[in-house]
Amino acid sequence: MKTCFLFPGQGAQYPGMAKDFYETSKGVRELFKTASEASSMDLKTLLFESDEETLKQTKNTQIAIALAGAAAALSAKEHGIVPQGAAGFSVGEWPALAEAGVISHYDMFRLVSERGRLMDEAGAHSGGSTMSAVLYLSPEKIEQVIAEAGLTQCWIANYNSPSQCVISGTEKDIGIAEEKLRQAGAKRVIRLKVSGAFHSPLMHEAYEAFKELVEAITFSDPTINLYSNVSGKRMESGAEAKKYASLQIISPVRWIDEEVNIAADGFELCLETGPGTVLTGLWKASGSSISCIAAGTLDALVSFSL
Repeated sequence: MKTCFLFPGQGAQYPGMAKDFYETSKGVRELFKTASEASSMDLKTLLFESDEETLKQTKNTQIAIALAGAAAALSAKEHGIVPQGAAGFSVGEWPALAEAGVISHYDMFRLVSERGRLMDEAGAHSGGSTMSAVLYLSPEKIEQVIAEAGLTQCWIANYNSPSQCVISGTEKDIGIAEEKLRQAGAKRVIRLKVSGAFHSPLMHEAYEAFKELVEAITFSDPTINLYSNVSGKRMESGAEAKKYASLQIISPVRWIDEEVNIAADGFELCLETGPGTVLTGLWKASGSSISCIAAGTLDALVSFSL
């Protein structure tokens, strides 16, 4: 069965994630060791012993999510599930890059730890920026409302599903946008607890610094189908993957387009290899006939692979 691994992003984390994989797989324990060395962090303690508030800090969340996703993917392969494609949501795209052989796990973990730190700092320096989820209003309508309101510091950051997006921008423009979107028919507009306006031009400081780090790393051509948040399309080369790896920080996540292109490439199954069920829910909301199954715990993985 042609299978695509989907790696979740920030927001899916929880204390204790991937502990079951760690306890049952020597390969996963080695992966934790690699990640800890690359990031100069004690990731076993971070994932298994931290509280929710500690894990919510962007500098901690991103490396933790990337490691949990990579652990789930490794365990899936140890259970005989071999992917022919990979995609990830925001920071989740990094374990997807490693899964596709574009970069090593060591380089992936090192870059992700720096990505989290830089984005955390950029959020603190942006002078009041935030994000809000907009439910039950189409992306096209959201774009129209933002444009008609003349909001120059508000953008769609995540194209999650045909009925759910996330907007990003300054506190002032987001506040105006929230009211305008409610008036336009959004059933819910929820302010998110984040440290900055991710996936928007307000992350330019982080983008510039991160681009220098990425340029120093060799990116190989993907060995399996690999999909980009920036374009929503399949990436064909290591050079393309390197370009998008930096741009992703200031660009919207085009997840709707990625789902469409994964389906168009003939995949028969998607596995959410990482904590939570966010991507499984978004896949179902897309209306696709292709199954998407959460496989972020050992029990779920074993149940599927039997």
